[in-house]
Parts: sequence; C-alpha cells; structure tokens
Amino acid sequence: MLNQARLNKLSLAISLSLLASSLNLSAAQSEQSEIEEIVAVGTRLQGSAAAVVEERKNQAFVADILGAEQLARTGDSDAASALRRVTGLTLVDGKFIYVRGLGERYSSARLNGAYIPSPDLTRNVVPLDIFPASIIQSMAVQKAYSPDMPAAFGGGNIDIRTKSIPAEFTAGFAVGLSKDTSASSGFTYKGNDGDIPQILNNAIVQYKGNFDVGNIIAKDNLVDNSEASRSDQAIAINNQLLKSLPRNFALKDESLDPNWDIKGHLGNSFDESFLGGTFGFLLSGEYDKSWDSAKRRTAVIAQDIGDDCATTLNSAQDVSTSCFNTVKDSVTTTENERYNATLNLGYRLNTHSISFMSLYLRDNEDETEVATSQSPAGSSVFTIVNDNRANRTHEFNLEQRTLTVNQLLGQHTFLDYWGIGADWQYTRSKASTDIPTNVEFKFRDNYDNSGNYSNSQITGDDNRALFSYINMQDRVNSYGGNLTLPLSFNAVEVELKTGFDIADRARIYNTSSFAVNNGTGLALTVADNPLDAGNYLTDEFIDGERILLDFNEPSAPDADDYIAGQKVSAAYGSFDVIYDDLLRLSGGVRYEEFKQTSIGTSSLIFTADDLNIYYSPEKIAAGSINEDDFFSALSLTYLGGENYQVRLGYGETVVRPDLREVVPVSYFDPLTDIRTFGRVGLQSSPIKNYDLRYEYYGNTGDSFSVAAFYKDIDKPIETVLRIGDEDYSASFVNGKTAQVYGIETEWLKDLTYLTEGLFTSGNITLSDSEADIDPALASNLTNPTKRMTGHSKYVVNLQLNYDSVDGQHSSSLVYNVFGERILAAGIAGRDDAYEQPFHSLDLIYTWYPDFNSNVKFKVTNLLDEEQQVTQSDIVVRSKEVGMTFDVSYSYTF
Repeated sequence: MLNQARLNKLSLAISLSLLASSLNLSAAQSEQSEIEEIVAVGTRLQGSAAAVVEERKNQAFVADILGAEQLARTGDSDAASALRRVTGLTLVDGKFIYVRGLGERYSSARLNGAYIPSPDLTRNVVPLDIFPASIIQSMAVQKAYSPDMPAAFGGGNIDIRTKSIPAEFTAGFAVGLSKDTSASSGFTYKGNDGDIPQILNNAIVQYKGNFDVGNIIAKDNLVDNSEASRSDQAIAINNQLLKSLPRNFALKDESLDPNWDIKGHLGNSFDESFLGGTFGFLLSGEYDKSWDSAKRRTAVIAQDIGDDCATTLNSAQDVSTSCFNTVKDSVTTTENERYNATLNLGYRLNTHSISFMSLYLRDNEDETEVATSQSPAGSSVFTIVNDNRANRTHEFNLEQRTLTVNQLLGQHTFLDYWGIGADWQYTRSKASTDIPTNVEFKFRDNYDNSGNYSNSQITGDDNRALFSYINMQDRVNSYGGNLTLPLSFNAVEVELKTGFDIADRARIYNTSSFAVNNGTGLALTVADNPLDAGNYLTDEFIDGERILLDFNEPSAPDADDYIAGQKVSAAYGSFDVIYDDLLRLSGGVRYEEFKQTSIGTSSLIFTADDLNIYYSPEKIAAGSINEDDFFSALSLTYLGGENYQVRLGYGETVVRPDLREVVPVSYFDPLTDIRTFGRVGLQSSPIKNYDLRYEYYGNTGDSFSVAAFYKDIDKPIETVLRIGDEDYSASFVNGKTAQVYGIETEWLKDLTYLTEGLFTSGNITLSDSEADIDPALASNLTNPTKRMTGHSKYVVNLQLNYDSVDGQHSSSLVYNVFGERILAAGIAGRDDAYEQPFHSLDLIYTWYPDFNSNVKFKVTNLLDEEQQVTQSDIVVRSKEVGMTFDVSYSYTF
C-alpha cells in the first residue's frame, strides 16, 4: 500500500511537469514571430550541459563535471545538493557526499585545487552544504586517481572551482522566499551566545576543577562564623558559580516565519595601458535565513522481539509486547542563518594571469529539541500507560561555524619556451566551530490515570542539567605548483607534467561541561507547564534547595579535549601521450609523506606531573602516524574518433584515520545519534582501484557512458557498536579486507522528436560491497562479514528537462533515490540498522521575461517522503522532511 501511494504521487508529479511543459510550448508557439530573432538561445541549458560533457571527454582520467548552468537548472542552493545529481554520488544528512556507495571518509574536497579545513566537529571532510551555489563556477568530481591528486583518494575527489573575474561589467541581485510545509510552527527560546563566564574560568583554576563543598572549604580555608557555617558558605560560593550561567530556557510554541534569502554581485574589468594587461574584480555576497521543524522518533530495539511485537505504546498490551527497550519521540526546531562574502581580484597579461580570492562563510544553526522518552523494557521500565510517567528532555544547541579562505592563484604559459605551462596556488584557511549554547535539561513527567500531563520534576540525582561549551579551531596552510611541457613528434603528442603539494594543518578542540546536581536526594516539582520547565533555575530556587554545580572534566589520564597536527608533503611526475589520435596513455607516480599526531588533553593540567600524564613520549608515539609511500596511476584510452572512447584505469591510493579518530575522546555523531569514541592505533587503509569506461558522444550533443569499477581495500576502517539498555556507543576498528564493485551509466538525450526543446539526462549506479572484520575486534557484532557502512546498492538520478524554443521558459522534473544503506552495524544478535531509500522528487520552472532577469519556482520533495531507519524491518528512527515551496527573482544588469 505504501509503495502504491508513492507510485501515485510520482505519477501525479510527472503529469504536472509534462502539463507545465505543454503550456510552455503553447506559449512559445503563440509567439512564433519572435522565434527567428532569439532561436540561438532556445536550448541554452542543454547547450551548457553539452559543454560540460565536452570538458569531461577531454579528461585523461575518469571525471564528471558539473557546471554553473546545471546548478541553475536543478535549482540547488549549495554544492552538496547539486553533487547528488552526479553519477554514483549520494547525499548524507544534507552535507556529505558518498562516492560510489563509500562513506564520506572515502571522498575528499578541495577549493580551487587547495586543501581546506572542515568546520564540522565530527568530520574530516568539509560539509559541502556551506558552499552556496552562487559562488561556484563548476565542480569536478574525479573518480579515477591521477598522480596530481592527493593520495588520500578513496572513492573520489571533488574540486570546487569558484567564479573568477568577469570579462566585462556585471552586476545583479536575487531575492527568494520559501516555506516548508512541516515548519508552520515550532519551539523557540531566548538564545545565548556568550562564552564561559569568567567567574567559572577563575574557579576552575582556583579549585582545580573540583567544585565540591568540601574542596571549596579546604581551598578557601573557610571556618564557621556567627552568620553561617563553613558548609553554608561553601554552598553559597557554589551557588554563585551556578548563577553565572544563563538560565532562562523557557520555550514558546509559535508560528515560524517563511524562509528568505538575498544575494548580489558586482564586477568589472579594466584595461591598463602601461603593460597592456587587464585588471578585474568580482564582489559577491549572500544572506539566507530559514526555519525547520520536524517530528522525530528514535528507538533502541529490544534484543528478543516477537514476530508481532508492538511499535506503539497506546495500551498495556503494547507495552508488554513492545519491540523496543526505549522510545524517544521529539520535535526539533532549527533556525539557520547563513551569510557569505567573496572578493576576487585578478590581472591578465597575454598568457599570464594572477588572481586573489578572499572567501568568508558563516553558518549559524540554533536547534531546540523537546523529547519524551518511555522505556517499555530494559533495566529501568516506565511508560505513561502503565506507570503514569515518562522522561522529558529539553535540549538547546547553538552552533556557529565559519570558514575563511585567502587564496593566491597564478597561471602562466611561456610561448617562447616550448609552450611550458605553470600554475601555482598559496592558500591560508581557517575553520572554526563555536558552540556557546549546548544545554540539556532532564525531567520526569507525571501523568494522571487518563494519560494527561500533570507536572514535571527533577529527580534527586546528579546531572539534572548539563551546560557545555565547545570550541574548535582548525588552520591549514596549503601551497603547490605544477609545470607542464607539451611535445609533438609527428603522430605522437606528449605532455609531461610535474608538481608538488604541501599542506600544514593544526587543530585545537576544547570542551568544558558543567553539571547541575540535585543535592537534596528528593524529587522536586519544578513546573506544571512543560514549556516553562527549562526556566526553573531561578535565584530563589537555587538558594532554597541544595542545587549544586559540578565541573564535568574527566580525571587523568582520560581526556575530552585534544590537539592535533598534520603535515602532507608530496611530489609527482606524470605523462600524457596521444598516438595518432587513436590511443592515449596517461599515468605517473606520486610520492607522499604523511605525518600526523593527535593527543588527548585536559583543562586540568596544573603541574609538571599533570603535563607528563598527557604528553609523555609514549602518549605522543601512540597518537602519531608517520607514513611515506609511492602511489601510481595508469590510464589507457582508445579514441574512436569524435563519437566514442574507451578508458581503462588503475590507481593506488590510501584512506587515513581522521585527527579525532586516533584519540580516545568522545563526540556525538549527528549522523547516527551515537556517542562515538576514538581509538588509539588505527591504521591507514591502502586501496587498489580499477576502472573501465565506455563513452559515446553524438553529433547532436547526446552522450552516453557505461562504466565498471572495482576497489580492493586493505584494513578498512569500520564502525563497531556497543549497546546498553537505553543507548548505543561506538568506536572504530580496522577490518581485514573490503571490496566494492559495480557498474554505472549516464546519459544526455535530446527528445525533440517528441517535443521541441525536450531532453532528458540522468545516471544509474548498481554496486555491491563486502567488509570482513576480525571477530576479535568486532566485539559482539552480529555480522562480522557485511556490506560496508554507508554503502547503497543502487543510486538513481533522473531529469526530464524542457527549454522553450523562444528561450523564455524552462522546466525540470528531478528525481533522486539511493538504495538502503547500513547506518549502524547490529550487535548482540540484533540486525544491522538500515537507512531506507528516500525518493526525492523536485519540480523547477523558470521564466525568462528578458535577457536580464528570471523568475524561478521550485517545489522540493513532491512525494512528501520522510527519512526512516529500520532494524529487523521495524522503524527505529524517523524524521519528517516536508515539502518546500520556493520562489525567487534575479536580475543582472
């Protein structure tokens, strides 16, 4: 029934798109008198797609190119959304790209050929959603390794190429408005973006991180006096520390504003007479404000479940036969604010050019989650139906991410010296993440016998509220250059190339957590309205009860902070030989030296002995990786004239552990909702890559390709889970071996024989994988031999496009789906958890009233799908997505 409903929705959406195309065609025919004047631009977007195909055709190694016009065609707002249209690529959490079914660790991203850091706390890979489409000229996705690419090349490398200086004056602006059907209302609060109060920083030093009453008495030499006992004095000091924290977290349930954005650009070029060159500049900026609200469910499945176990908790019978240990139902409300600014300066003189780019990106995300948890099984059993109680949490998280890039680029061709070409780049970049608000309140809700809410209490335990402050700074200095020498010998054309890449990286990660403890040992009623529950820590309440603050820093040698450094030094040599326009042989060798050190540390280092605990030679050696190796690549292409070519490729690459994965520091993984711990001693994973590809290029711009690929991975890095009654945790291990293999096809086909201006494009990937994990390392993993985490057996991207003959209308129906993929491996007899296919269907229509402006309408997620994760065919996680309606207007002067 569910599949039938989806099919009906899909059929309806396709019908609507074709209807829009027919209406556009009728409008075009009614204006036949104008066609002769503007027919050249009638297929502007189809032509741009063909131009991109031509660039891919001339690549020595297998690559896919995505141009700016294609981004405009699909209406994608950022790099991540756009890249899911590329063959074999899937989008995860709206941020990360999986290439050929491999996890994000198997892909890498560069900006104009330079290494850049990631502002994401939990990922080495840059979250690609932070790059707005407005600054992108094109993106190259190289799937076959070549020596000028980094050796850390698992599934592919993505090079984001930003817009350069214009050839003439250009200026423009665009405004947009959108609304998400799931975000009509949500929970909001009065935010806080301050740092740790100075009084707390001072207290950490003064009391060596121990805020216990007894320690305060000892450190301050407190004695009884006529006004208060020394214990009461110490409690008052502790209370002052607690009162320095922000405590107003009352919620409001209110309607949410529509999403909106505005962007603009200004650029020009000027000829100078002194040397005869050209100066140019391009300045662009964008601001985006959006709201999202979604209902979610997260459950831990029970170890022993019956065939007819219950997935609801509406009756005592449901509770007794529940599929779950715990069930958490929540509503999240997210306010997202993004802005960016880019400045490009450039100078061209004949065959030489130098440019400077300065890029600033900021992404603020303020999320509120209100959750109710019940536990029908496990060590602690409580439900609303049977026990008139549930647990409630209010979580607040404000994350501020920034990326700053300053880049100097040069390109030179020396025509008087055998046509030698040179290009180089020097890039300084900094990524930072600040989380000034990370607060969690824990309550016990009481209900009457009818299941109606009565009040909220805090139990007589520790950690009734947690306040955390997190900061990460990640800096990268990257520089490199390439030299090319073209040679020609009768029927043989040769290009020799050499170059180097150097990247220095340093990261500092700090977290400080403070716990609010109920020292009375009694349950205290704090609210009779759940929205007010986060506002109970008033001065009067703190003074009237024994409510104390604790500094939650792990004791040595455990750590929750880390520092890390990384240096990559590489040089390569390559060749590209074309014989008689019939055979092309390309290849070379890259030498790469990799050094990395990650060390867990603490804010409780006060003495030389403390320092030695964390920075001993043994600790440093355990957290260090020192490798160097040669990485070869070879590609043989048969050139079948203008219409087809066949490629055969081989490459040797590596995947390395991330900075955070080799220190035993925990972090919360937003993709899996699981607390994850690093593991000392993780090793790199060498990979052997094989590719075979056939490409056909028609005379009318049509194209078709089919490819087969195989990857053999030694010591793959896999995730291993542990489970408690109420929660999971995870870490990493090196498996024995893994393989991934498959086929993929892509096409661009003109359909003018059906309707003038109609064409289709798309791609399909079919693949499989297998990872073998040593049972000694797999703990109680249910399936030591399994598919690789994150791998989808199929990925489908389809587009049906229409460009009116008069150039005034275009529309696209865009469909994307990925096959189910392992999100988390099952343990203790539980099945693996699979993220279910998400059928994404978008409809885009653009009207071009003149050559300077356009109006765009877009509907996202026409099928109104929701994200789901299943375990043993039972939904253990779900999230609303909703449909989004967008309208925008842009004008270029």
